[in-house]
This record gives sequence, structure tokens and C-alpha cells, in this order.
Amino acid sequence: MGRLMFSALLQFLCLSSVAVWTVRGEDPYLFFVWNVSYGTISPLGVPQQAILINGQFPGPNINSTSNNNVVVNVFNNLDEPFLLHWNGIQHRKNSWQDGQLGTNCPIPPGTNYTYRFQVKDQIGSFFYYPSIGLHRAAGAFGGLRINSRLLIPVPYADPEDDYTVLIGDWFTKSHTTLRKILDSGVRSIARPNGVLINGKIAKGDGTDDPLFTMKPGKTYKYRICNVGLKASLNLRFQGHTMKLVEMEGSHTVQNEYQSLDVHVGQCFSVLVTADQEPKDYYLVASTRFIKNVLVGKGIIRYTNGKGPASPEIPEAPTGWIWSLNQFRSFRWNLTASAARPNPQGSYRYGSINITRTIKLFNSVSKVDGKLRYAINGVSHIDPETPLKHAEYFRLSDKVFKYNIISDEGPPEGSTSITLAPNVVNVTFRNFVEIIFENREKSIQSWHLDGYSFFAVAIEPGRWSPDKRSNYNLLDAVSRHTIQVYPNSWAAIFLTFDNAGMWNLRSELIEDRYLGQQLYISVLSPALSLRDEYNIPDNVLLCGLVKGMPLPKPYSI
Repeated sequence: MGRLMFSALLQFLCLSSVAVWTVRGEDPYLFFVWNVSYGTISPLGVPQQAILINGQFPGPNINSTSNNNVVVNVFNNLDEPFLLHWNGIQHRKNSWQDGQLGTNCPIPPGTNYTYRFQVKDQIGSFFYYPSIGLHRAAGAFGGLRINSRLLIPVPYADPEDDYTVLIGDWFTKSHTTLRKILDSGVRSIARPNGVLINGKIAKGDGTDDPLFTMKPGKTYKYRICNVGLKASLNLRFQGHTMKLVEMEGSHTVQNEYQSLDVHVGQCFSVLVTADQEPKDYYLVASTRFIKNVLVGKGIIRYTNGKGPASPEIPEAPTGWIWSLNQFRSFRWNLTASAARPNPQGSYRYGSINITRTIKLFNSVSKVDGKLRYAINGVSHIDPETPLKHAEYFRLSDKVFKYNIISDEGPPEGSTSITLAPNVVNVTFRNFVEIIFENREKSIQSWHLDGYSFFAVAIEPGRWSPDKRSNYNLLDAVSRHTIQVYPNSWAAIFLTFDNAGMWNLRSELIEDRYLGQQLYISVLSPALSLRDEYNIPDNVLLCGLVKGMPLPKPYSI
């Protein structure tokens, strides 16, 4: 009854939208009520079932400011469990709100759950999406922006407007059909059927409404996120250059680009000035590194425009070496303030001693005749009891084992795969180096929840300790997603100072669904509220802990 009364109160306050409260000096609260339901859409001309939020595809944008408290009451009107993940939000001390099966029980059909988290000391462009059951292939994703507080200067003039651009590959098969294909273990989900921009694709016959409008001479901010399932995308503005200003929560050196490769799960912010002939122009997103290139287009219209967009769209680059060189051009802006009143570059990560190196190798093979993807020879399976719940209730030994993979990776030449929950334990506040080595012929994209890390290198070949001489130890961008090209490796640095249970995964949906993920357990020895929040009062419990009383809460 209490939960229903709280939900009713939120609905009254929010009217299916948003209300903002400030209470006795606390950071402001943003309240949302979201109804998740099925609906029919036809973005590629084929009617198909989608998952909508408040009747919208894509879902509503969350427009927040650093340190805001976000409260989202999600009503699951589907016929199956549902769970939302907030991609790139660090959830300081609060992995309870991460929205992954390792940290949360799914929301049962016909019920609701309220997420509560603070976008603490963050700025930038992010997105949310459903994290289970291949729901992301049906929608329920949307933009999540965190603006800088007024007292923190931004290293560029205020734009005329601020636009969210969600690009991604798209399948005409339903998420249930795609799931059945993967569950059968016979084959992958193959190639997508198209590329969407904000859920649409321009026909180019003069009947398209504009996605965005620009006034001549004005500069606009575009927040670009690849919310797709498996394809890296190249994005370009017909006739215009882009000035890169932010990447996954960090201000960047403001280089100009004709096009940008945006890999699955990544977000960039660019400035575009309306300095061309006043007419329509195409915003173009096309697939990279796969045969039979797919192209998605949207219209950008000058407010005084007098003509259609030219059918001659700019060509995309070819080959992954071009993309690697573009990665090397990305630099952290060391003079810009972050979400705190001090420069980003004041954190000298390159002078910290590494305490541990973890090498992660992705692989694919068959187990009992079924396709599985793995990290260091282990293909992750989600137990009925969320890993974080098992740990918090002191039942870990009944649900999973820590460190079943080696920091050195599997033995050379090994192709065997084991199915098990894959949990790596790290020491609280240790400075760790993680190496991703991709020995496959396809590109990978990796994401770590709860953290930003320094992407210090990507190189062809195999990693060895002497490769550290090529690391960028000064101004590598602090971010949360990194790509690894075929037969290449990538290196990241980070301090594990955010206690909780955090998901590290392939952002390619079929790889992740079939086991290419693991969880990193970061336990604070003090078991103190200074380091980690207690389990929420409204938590959904399932598996072994269902019906159990909550453990004694942490204290300061």
C-alpha cells in the first residue's frame, strides 16, 4: 500500500512529465513517471512491435544538471519482466540503481519500481536503455543529458539550442524473434536492416519533416549517442564541420572533424554552426566495418531555407586504421573545469603506480552445440539471485565464486568455454590497468558501469608490457566506453574508488546476451555509509533472498 500511495503521489506531482523540488538546501530533485508499454511503429516501412515509454519512441529525454537527484517511477505494462539501465551514470556509492541483472531484480509485469539516483559531479551526454531480454532491439531508450552547474564555466559559448541525436542500427525482426534466434544457439542475429536517427529515416523525396532546425549564423550543440545493437556508425553533417567539445562526460580539446566514428554505446557532443547556404541538409549515419553499407538520413533545415538537400551525400571513410587515427586525435581538455570547480587535468593519472594488471580476452565458441561468447574462457550467466544481493546478504558462496578467471587470461590456444557467473574482486581504491585484447576479426566495444577510465592506448597486434611506452599518460580522455579493433588491443587506467558491484561488458548486444560480460566487485572494508549506500527500502528481492529481512544497515 505504501508503494502505491507513493506512486500515486508521484503521478499527481508529475502529471506524466517532470516536477522539480528543492528541499532545505538539498540539490534539486527531478521526478518522472514513465509508463512502459507495447506499441506499433514502422520506421523502416514494416509494421513491428516496439516498446514505448509514455507512448514515445525513442523515449523521453532526461534533462538534468550536475548533482540533481533523479527519481524515475517506472510502470511495467509489458507481459514480461523489464529493467532500465542508465548508461554512463556513475551512481556514486549506489550500484543498487544500476539496472543490471547483477544488481537488480527485474520489474515484474503489471508492477512498478522507482529508481533514485544522483548525477553526482558529472556533466555530459549519456543515454538510458532496457538491459534485459533484448528489449533494446524494440526501443525504450532515450537521451540523458547532464548540464554543468552555472557556477562551473563551460569552455565554449552557450549554443543557440541543444539537440539530442540517437543513432543506431535497427532490425525489423521483433525482440522476441531475435531472442529466440540467440537462445537456439544456432547462429547470430546477422546484419541489421537499417539505420535510424531519433527513430526515423528520411525518404529524401521532399516530404520529410526536419529533425532539427538552425538559424543562419547560429551555433548549435548536438549530443550524439550510438544506441544501436552491433554496428559502429560514421556520422557527418552534409556541408558542415563538427567541433568536438565533449565525450562521455569529459570536455575535449576542440578539434574539428568532417565525420566521426561513433561505436556502440558511445556518446559525443559537437558544435555545428549554420554558416552555409540556407536550405535543407542531410544528417547522415552509415554502418562501418560490415559489408553492404546501410545509410540513415535525417533533415536539418535552415529556418529561412529555400531548397531541398542535395542528393550528393558526403562519403564515409573506409577501413579501421582511419578510425584508429581518429581515436588518437582525441585529447582531454586539461584547462576546462569539470563538474567540480577545478580543472579536469588536475588529476595526474600518469604518475600513479599500477597495483594490478588485468588482461581480458574476448572469444566465441560453442558449448554443447550452442553459440556462446566469453571473457577469458568464461561465458557469464545470470543467477536467479542478483550478485549484489547475494553479496550483501552474505550468501555469495551459494550463488557465485570470485575470480574464476585469471588476470593473465586463458592459456595460449585455449578455445574452451565455461558457463558460470563471472565475478572479479578488486581491492577498494587500487589503481588498476585493464587490457582488452581482441583476437577476433570483428570490432568490439567495451563499457564499464560505475566509473570513468582513462583510455590510454589502442594499437594493432598483441599487448606486452613494453607497449606501455606508447601510452598517453598526460591527456587521454576520461570516458566509460572504448572500442577494440580486429586483432588489436586497448588499455585503460582507473582507480576503483566506487564501492559496489559493477558490470563490465561488450556493448554488442548478442555478444553480451550470450555471455561476454563480467561483474567487478568493489568492497569497502569499512562497510560504512561513507563508502557505499545501504540497500534501498523499496528494493525488489528475488531468488534466494526473496522474503528475507534486510541485513543490519551500514552506519557512518
